[in-house]
Amino acid sequence: MKNKSKGLNSQMTSSLVEGAYLEDGKGLSNWDFFTQIPGKIADDDNGEVADDHYNRYLEDIELMHSLGTNAYRFSISWARILPGIEPFVTIHHSDLPQVLEQRDGGWLSPLLREEFAHFASICFESFGDRVKYWVTINEPNMVADFAYLRGLYPPARCSPPFGNCSTGNSDVEPLIGMHNMLIAHAMAVEIYRTFFWPKQNGFIGIVAHAFMYEPLRDEERDRDAVDRALAFNVAW
Repeated sequence: MKNKSKGLNSQMTSSLVEGAYLEDGKGLSNWDFFTQIPGKIADDDNGEVADDHYNRYLEDIELMHSLGTNAYRFSISWARILPGIEPFVTIHHSDLPQVLEQRDGGWLSPLLREEFAHFASICFESFGDRVKYWVTINEPNMVADFAYLRGLYPPARCSPPFGNCSTGNSDVEPLIGMHNMLIAHAMAVEIYRTFFWPKQNGFIGIVAHAFMYEPLRDEERDRDAVDRALAFNVAW
């Protein structure tokens, strides 16, 4: 954070903690749909109640204060559209409106770029007077990996040897998904810097899951493999 001392930060994902999955006009997300598929989640749990953060957020804020937290990074559920604590807002943290998954094909479709840019614009316009730190997409490399390579996240697409999903192509679809997410990120950043930054004067970026690789042997082949892995997983 600029001009602020370091401290204890908290982070949450709306689909993991909010619950209240149909309250106040919220639509179904891809995670609401995915968690109803038997065997996809341990003990067949779902997020219908979760930590009930949607109804107990004031208690959670008090808990954060008691821990000495001075920053809070959270996501705004795309399907749903703190005093003394700086909000770091994540616009997209893996949950899509289910209609975009079924109608458009999720992040495999270039149509999601415009949809995401529109959603981001609504967030900037609605909350930008109170939010100075924005994350466009949380860990898009993990979304591509778990949703389209291994099939462990919705829409659960993959192919052998990475998994045994009913549909998908693990060789191609992770790259398509990452490509569309990166373009969507760039579109949202351009919108913010062009139309909102002059008045809101905030900061915007992306969060990637960072990996570290070391060559097994001091050989050119292994060093090249490390370079490829770093480029694929970190160079966002």
